[in-house]
Amino acid sequence: MAAAAASLSTPSTSLLPTRTSAPRLLRRRSSNPLPRAAPCPRPKKPPPPPLSCAAAAAPTHGPAPATSTKAAGSWKELCSLNAWVVRDYRRLVDSVGALEPALRRLSDEQLKAKTAEFRTRLARGETLADVQAEAFAVVREAARRTLGMRHFDVQIIGGAVLHDGCIAEMKTGEGKTLVSTLAAYLNALTGEGVHVVTVNDYLAQRDAEWMGRVHRFLGLTVGLIQAGMKSDERRSSYRCDITYTNNSELGFDYLRDNLSRNKEQLVMRWPRPFHFAVVDEVDSVLIDEGRNPLLISGEDNRDAARYPVAAKVAELLMEGVHYTVELKGNNIDLTEDGVAHAEIILGTDDLWDENDPWARFVTNALKAKVFYLRDVQYIVRDGKAIIINELTGRVEPKRRWSDGIHQAVEAKEGLKIQADSVIVAQITYQSLFKLYPKLSGMTGTAKTEEKEFLKMFKMPVIEVPTNLPNIRVDLPIQAFATARGKWQYVRAEVESMFELGRPVLVGTTSVESSEYLSDLLKARNIPHNVLNARPKYAAKEAEIIAQAGRKCAITISTNMAGRGTDIILGGNPKMLAKEIVEDSILPFLTHEPPDIDMEGESTSHKGLTKIQIGPSSLGLLAKAAIMAKYVHKRLAYLSVLRDCEIHCSAEGTEVKTLGGLHVVGTSLHESRRIDNQLRGRAGRQGDPGSTRFMVSLQDEIFQKFNLDTEWAVRLISRITNDEDIAIESNVVVNQLLGLQINAEKYYFGIRKSLVEFDEVLEVQRKHVYNLRQVILSGDSESCSEQIFQYMQAVADEIVLQNIDLQKPPKTWNLAKLLDEFVSLGGKLLSESFEDIKEENLQSAFQQMHGCGSVKADSFALPNMPVPPDSFRGIRKKTSSIMRWFAICVDDTSKKGRYTNTANLLRKYFGDVLIATYLNAVEESRYDDAYISGIEREVLLKTLDALWKDHLVNMNKLSSAVNVWSFGHRNPLEEYKIDGCRFFISMLSATRRLTVEALLHYWSSPMESDEIFNTGDQ
Repeated sequence: MAAAAASLSTPSTSLLPTRTSAPRLLRRRSSNPLPRAAPCPRPKKPPPPPLSCAAAAAPTHGPAPATSTKAAGSWKELCSLNAWVVRDYRRLVDSVGALEPALRRLSDEQLKAKTAEFRTRLARGETLADVQAEAFAVVREAARRTLGMRHFDVQIIGGAVLHDGCIAEMKTGEGKTLVSTLAAYLNALTGEGVHVVTVNDYLAQRDAEWMGRVHRFLGLTVGLIQAGMKSDERRSSYRCDITYTNNSELGFDYLRDNLSRNKEQLVMRWPRPFHFAVVDEVDSVLIDEGRNPLLISGEDNRDAARYPVAAKVAELLMEGVHYTVELKGNNIDLTEDGVAHAEIILGTDDLWDENDPWARFVTNALKAKVFYLRDVQYIVRDGKAIIINELTGRVEPKRRWSDGIHQAVEAKEGLKIQADSVIVAQITYQSLFKLYPKLSGMTGTAKTEEKEFLKMFKMPVIEVPTNLPNIRVDLPIQAFATARGKWQYVRAEVESMFELGRPVLVGTTSVESSEYLSDLLKARNIPHNVLNARPKYAAKEAEIIAQAGRKCAITISTNMAGRGTDIILGGNPKMLAKEIVEDSILPFLTHEPPDIDMEGESTSHKGLTKIQIGPSSLGLLAKAAIMAKYVHKRLAYLSVLRDCEIHCSAEGTEVKTLGGLHVVGTSLHESRRIDNQLRGRAGRQGDPGSTRFMVSLQDEIFQKFNLDTEWAVRLISRITNDEDIAIESNVVVNQLLGLQINAEKYYFGIRKSLVEFDEVLEVQRKHVYNLRQVILSGDSESCSEQIFQYMQAVADEIVLQNIDLQKPPKTWNLAKLLDEFVSLGGKLLSESFEDIKEENLQSAFQQMHGCGSVKADSFALPNMPVPPDSFRGIRKKTSSIMRWFAICVDDTSKKGRYTNTANLLRKYFGDVLIATYLNAVEESRYDDAYISGIEREVLLKTLDALWKDHLVNMNKLSSAVNVWSFGHRNPLEEYKIDGCRFFISMLSATRRLTVEALLHYWSSPMESDEIFNTGDQ
């Protein structure tokens, strides 16, 4: 079975110019930006003062809380378009609120009956807008009864935004998951299916179980798609009213459906699999993942032995001497010395020799050496290189880099080289979600990318107000000349917060940096949790998140953007209760000691307050443990949960008094949106909190975009003699933020270029996939009609390639025309056309000259073989007549003086081909089902094989056209022209090979198993 892999492609695009007030800076690279961890002395200057609760409430510097700026910003809000849009939604909120008292008086059965009532009204001609207010009110009441959660007014606004096909920007903790139930329920009433798309399997399962209770209560069916599910389970889930899935599973199901060989293998709702989708974390799916196409690939082992050799060559080459590095575009260019050196080592005269190509392998090996770093881009586990998602910090075992990069990484690490990938199917997330007639999304950070959403998806971003004012304090960015100074101050800031008792979340950009900071804190005996891609940490993710908001909790995370779980001040009582119950009961059930990482225990729980469990809870735990059964587990859990809720509530109040969660960012990301996601972890639902970003001029982002760190270092040296001191200068900070905006524009350019190039492939993909569905889902008549169209098109091509419509028939290459036509039909045509020469055709033209009328359903040229009498029956005669009409009105070919003669020739050869085929099928005496199966199998195999080759050619073309820009040629225009030419050639080859295969098969029918098991040619 073809392996699914997502390609991480980074097309080379020049950085878009941006005006900044600061001068351009020189590049300075540090050979070791992260020094070896060791107990470091305190900074020479005192660390920044700790943030007390008083400081959080009324800071002396930095942004003021939202409440203090309400009056100042009121005029701005009044004049903003977003405010007017939100105000318009208030009328819907009022309508929903007015219906609430009446709905509360309904019984559960009466409330459930509302779904059938809505569907009846829609069937009678009402629209979704007519029932929107009532449907929202019903969902609000159902959520109150099933979940104990009532939608706030702002959540009603969010649901309306989603229903209108827009993006709802809602801050962290505002209940986006609950908001999705409104739009999902309303649009599911049509019966066409709704997809709620999340970023991973965990969130999809959580939401399907949690929010699915509301939909099931109201009589809707809820499906769930998870990795590893069988086709029957997937098909059943997609047939549900509402289906929860993640973005990659959705994309791969669509691609796999378009590789299936019979309609029984289809899992989605064909012929219209897409109706309405709500995409959670829409910015992550459509923007962050927008550069990485989804690929389904086959295996190719031909070049596996070259990768280890190329890895050895890469070790011997030196940067600056043998190759140059462009960090921004992840490009490596061999110098002349590098080429000569590599050729000597490999014993070849030319790295680019077509018969012995080494250039691609050497370049990939150098990229693996320079750009793909262990514990940053990937980890090694169980003898495999597993990708780390740079945005979420999660490992992605099923994902592989394309174009030989993953094999180069495996060779560098000395791992077993897995087979090269050959593209079988491909689609970008942008193209996938454009297939939805109606699309919406929700996220906490999308406003900075609104222009991109509008340009590419026609989706405006609506900022939904928070239910409570945001009082989080965002402290000024601190800049450091060196990485050493930054990490010292991060450690000092964490230590000062720990002494206060405030929980701290530290965001890092790699596994390496998170473990480096962990070593610094261990040297100071500061207990903490680490959350990164390593299995020993990832396995405890739920436990770590549950405790991240507790007093004195320190959490170091590679990236919190994709975790999908809020950090609750005081701790999450449900997760803590579950942990306590399992720790008490499971050792008795398994007769084994609990599997606890002692090192993790010493750093995770030290410093946290102990949860007081009441006597009744202890008794139930003991009883459940002694019985070693699950009989009392539910009672024990509920009792422990009450104790945990009391403890977490009290501790949460204490943490709020101390100032709430403090978030520390240790580097600017390539987008302000990712930084805002990290900031949004603090100050949820009106809680206090604060954030601080500390950046070093040796951070990767500044090296990647060639920032002149020397200029900034000189500026800092004028301010202070200590290069490790923190600087909050507006000049430096503005320069850094300007660079971040440059990075956003650069990556937007990459995504825009990818979308523009993919739009060419998107049109072609739709044509091929629609054709596949016609073949798969159509009856035998439609399949046969498709074959007749192919045969007529092939006959037309043979005729038109050998004649000139402006010149008389005596100048036409009729001998070649006859040879091509007879070779196409093989045995079926060779006998009847054995004695036919060019002179016979010329004679036929002379006799036909001046002929007044043509009988379309039984036409034959004089002195030429008469087509078999196969056009019997009204359908076949109608088909023959319609093909003649199509030839007469064909405007794709050039017109000339002899167009009518050419049309008669096209009609004749098309009729001979089709009639001979029908006659051979009829003489075979096979039943219609068998014949239809053979036709469908040949059609699909030929189409799939040539489409696969076309994808490979288009990927090669997209790489090649970038070079043409040096010749002042527009790469996109060249790609469109050549891509169109490639596609036309592919369709022509598909038709001809299909016709050849069918004629060859029916000339000497083989056993059915042979053709069904024959590999792609």
